Amino acid sequence: MDSERMLFLYDFLNRRTNAEKGVTIEEIQRYLAEEKNMERVSAATIRRDLERMMYAGYDIDIRRGPHNTHFYRMKGKPFKFNEIRFIVDSISINKFLSPEQKRKLIHKFEGLCSESEVRQLMSRVSISTCGAPSLDLLENLDAIHRIIAEKRTLNFDYGKMDAQRHFHYQEKSRTLLPCQVIYFSERFYLKCYSVENSHLRTYRIDRMRNIVAGEKFRQLPEIPKPDGAVLDIFEPKYYELVTLRVKRFLLDDMLEQLGAYASAQDDPDNSSFVLVRARIGINDSFHRWVMKYGGNVEILRPENLRREFAEKVAELYRQYWD
Repeated sequence: MDSERMLFLYDFLNRRTNAEKGVTIEEIQRYLAEEKNMERVSAATIRRDLERMMYAGYDIDIRRGPHNTHFYRMKGKPFKFNEIRFIVDSISINKFLSPEQKRKLIHKFEGLCSESEVRQLMSRVSISTCGAPSLDLLENLDAIHRIIAEKRTLNFDYGKMDAQRHFHYQEKSRTLLPCQVIYFSERFYLKCYSVENSHLRTYRIDRMRNIVAGEKFRQLPEIPKPDGAVLDIFEPKYYELVTLRVKRFLLDDMLEQLGAYASAQDDPDNSSFVLVRARIGINDSFHRWVMKYGGNVEILRPENLRREFAEKVAELYRQYWD
């Protein structure tokens, strides 16, 4: 009974108190009587329970109020409210979780908040999405992290969507060494090495099913560290020092995407532009990345990359010229 009562006390303090608000012994007695059917708990017993909780390490603060009334509040909570707010918002906008999964996860964090804080959590950040997840991403992530920790190979079926939005899974024997889970452009990917040819492979985790652990291996392969800004989840063919002429309103966007690998200066020939110089990983995605900016971004150097991009643009022109 003592242990059960102390659990009720912990829940009550956690839910009903915060940095500004505490509760009295009388309020605790009323809570135990009305909600937990414990009608004969004395003030001395509650004080003793609170002291035992404080001795056990719970950070309970006591403040003296008017008429020598003492107010108790839970001070050392595992998360600050702004941290819970951020986590709850992150759950709300996660497009891989179903509404029911989101509700269950958010409810767990609500248990760490006071009632007034729970009311503040009612406002959610929303996301515009086109469809629900096809698989249980949480289960896939859990399986992959467990296999990586156990240093085992893995195999799985991998699916792709057809024109009717149906997934077709390829049951193929793969012996892969999983290395790293990466979150890139709002998707989760697994980087792994093929045992057969040592090639680095990248797979979307939400497109996997029937994930199976294989044999143990001794050493976890290392993913090559990038030697420049990487604009795609797939490995660049090579890295190149690139100079771009960029419309000034895109400067923030460019520096954010290219990160520490980029520097910028004013274009001496046109005040509406800036020159951005960055070391960038080059593959087919680089050309698509430049194309999306249209005439607002121009490749100046190196010449071979500029010429290669011009050929891509000419090919696109021919496709649309009737």
